[in-house]
Amino acid sequence: MQSLKEQIDLQRLPSHIAIIMDGNGRWAKEKGQDRLYGHFHGVESVRNIVEGCAELGVGYLTLYAFSTENWDRPENEVMGLMTLLVETIRKETETLNKNNIRLHVIGDIEMLPESARQALNESLQITSTNTGLNLVMALSYSSRWELVQAVRHIAEDVKAGKIDPVAINQDTVQAYLATSNFPDPELMIRTSGEYRISNFLLYQLAYAELYFTDVRWPDFRKENLYEAILDFQKRERRFGKTGDQVKKDTLVNH
Repeated sequence: MQSLKEQIDLQRLPSHIAIIMDGNGRWAKEKGQDRLYGHFHGVESVRNIVEGCAELGVGYLTLYAFSTENWDRPENEVMGLMTLLVETIRKETETLNKNNIRLHVIGDIEMLPESARQALNESLQITSTNTGLNLVMALSYSSRWELVQAVRHIAEDVKAGKIDPVAINQDTVQAYLATSNFPDPELMIRTSGEYRISNFLLYQLAYAELYFTDVRWPDFRKENLYEAILDFQKRERRFGKTGDQVKKDTLVNH
């Protein structure tokens, strides 16, 4: 019998997978531990899934690591998370580099402590010439924040005479988003049984396939990733067309 990995059609991989890594706190609580214990173990899942995507040949992986709303969490949890973030980036940069993985960051980075910004900038610099998997960390990120920033910058450029308001279209908006250099996600995975997008890539997820699993993030491993990709490959991606039109297009393109 074929393993899950062997069942995946490598010609039909989602070019970009986005993940809401949910359930660290609940996982820790179920084990009688504090929330930081869950975040600490969640790092192991990040390592495993990044490796899984790189092995398959996925082009882009975006991980929702910390939202702008997360700043409102208890101070000890936030500070613990920031310390963990710095330690993890410092520890993993060499591995990312060795595996030809390029790190990117989207979000309001100015809100991060100086130590976190420094560690990130070093890692971004070290991995900047890598050509394999693009690992995008969404840190201090929220989609509404991103859209407000985009609108503000478009307005500034209109005012400066760089853009004609009549010429603004979807491509214009796309160019001002934090993800302007990346393709839109085709598959969005959320762990831990919540059925929400939670202010994550709202514009970019317009045509993504959404996959929800009850598995808590610290328990999420390559096998779970393969299940999500296989589920994605069974779906018909229509982009507003009918199923018959999609079939016809597929035949024409082949």
